[in-house]
Amino acid sequence: MTKVLSVTSECVPLVKTGGLADVAGALPGALAGHGVDMRTLLPGYRAVVAQLATREVVAQWDDLFGGFARVLKGALGDQVLYVLEAPHLYDRDGGPYVDRLGRDWPDNPERFAALCSAAALIANEGIEDWFPQVLHLHDWQAGLTPVYLRELGAADRVATLMTVHNIAFQGMAPASLLPRLGLPRSGFHDKGYEFWGSISALKAGLVYADRLSTVSPTYAAELMTPEFGAGMDGVLRERQQDLLGILNGIDEDLWIPPYDAPEGKAAHRAALRRELNLPEGWPGPLCVVVSRLTEQKGLDILLQALPALLDRGGQLALLGSGDPAMEAAFRAYADRHPGVAVRIGYDEALARRLIAGGDAILVPSRFEPCGLTQLYGLRYGTLPLVALTGGLADTVINASPAGLAAGCATGVQFQPVTAQALAHALMRLVSLYQQKPVWTRMMANAMASPVGWSQSATAYAALYAQMVKPA
Repeated sequence: MTKVLSVTSECVPLVKTGGLADVAGALPGALAGHGVDMRTLLPGYRAVVAQLATREVVAQWDDLFGGFARVLKGALGDQVLYVLEAPHLYDRDGGPYVDRLGRDWPDNPERFAALCSAAALIANEGIEDWFPQVLHLHDWQAGLTPVYLRELGAADRVATLMTVHNIAFQGMAPASLLPRLGLPRSGFHDKGYEFWGSISALKAGLVYADRLSTVSPTYAAELMTPEFGAGMDGVLRERQQDLLGILNGIDEDLWIPPYDAPEGKAAHRAALRRELNLPEGWPGPLCVVVSRLTEQKGLDILLQALPALLDRGGQLALLGSGDPAMEAAFRAYADRHPGVAVRIGYDEALARRLIAGGDAILVPSRFEPCGLTQLYGLRYGTLPLVALTGGLADTVINASPAGLAAGCATGVQFQPVTAQALAHALMRLVSLYQQKPVWTRMMANAMASPVGWSQSATAYAALYAQMVKPA
């Protein structure tokens, strides 16, 4: 049995701000039966501590970055949670990373250095007579852990895996915080955790962890290029032999379509149109978008390309929020066009109804490390139209002539990520929709696609077993 401590700043359903939570929260349960005993260490945000049914204290420190801290043992289903309760760091209003006004907490470097330090201490000292053999570190918030592990003299006993979910977030802090963060100055150089004169927690993890991973094979390759590497591409090229891409999955017990065959979608499509006041009888597909409204997600080029869908009888239903100008532009489009419905905000129940009732789900992201939206679409037979990037490239089989001839297509891919290429892809989508036998076959293929955690959990279990260091 391989003992693994997952160190994360998010965990479904206790706190969720993005895809990181889906991975860090779902993976432990998926590893059951794979010879892995995974437990999760999570900051004790106010909302997290409030949800703990039991609060058994299993470790404590008198001074952890400025105050008393203790580890509370809890559970998420059959998963063991260790919650780092440190009120001076985590007991506050706002989100995990920002205050109510959307501003970064000024002490974020200390808040997540404390999480890293606690992980290293647990690895060195054990917890409940349980000693992890591998620390699985998620993004910059856990990036300093290998440094603290070295300082404790435990790096030769405990292995570290650093997973990058989104390299754009790098945990930058001024060099003046080196003493405050307990970081040795000997590591503050271009081959260590120095990045353009500052401390980078992400770079610390990339440099000092034993192995590196990210959330799709294509994203792993993209990260080693200047276009996608966010300045870390050189570091990753130097460590490419240690870098592995393992796809995310979704919890298939939580995402169950309300029908078990393609023909079951019709009733949900009709209900969705009634709910959103979209007219019936249009000859094209009802396309849905559930997304943050940002340029990264490619929603600006969707605005430009929409006539290619609407002029051919397609419809659009959008749920999301983000850039105010983009929100206003989509609202204006809906006001002008009867085939467009827009809801601004976050509404998980509506999101599920959109995915159940839509014919296709649009994900035109400029970059997408893995993506979960297209996996939800596949699960529901809502065919994904995606940009050829990251996990979108790895999970959707394009309706190319070869894919259609082989009878294995599950969606439509396009490149480059431009309005013209997206418009052409939307035209292809409408054409496919009007070929009912072809479309029905693609829906069946999509619904049979492996979108859960089984394959990825097997890959992680094998990687952990390889990483265990001799006792």
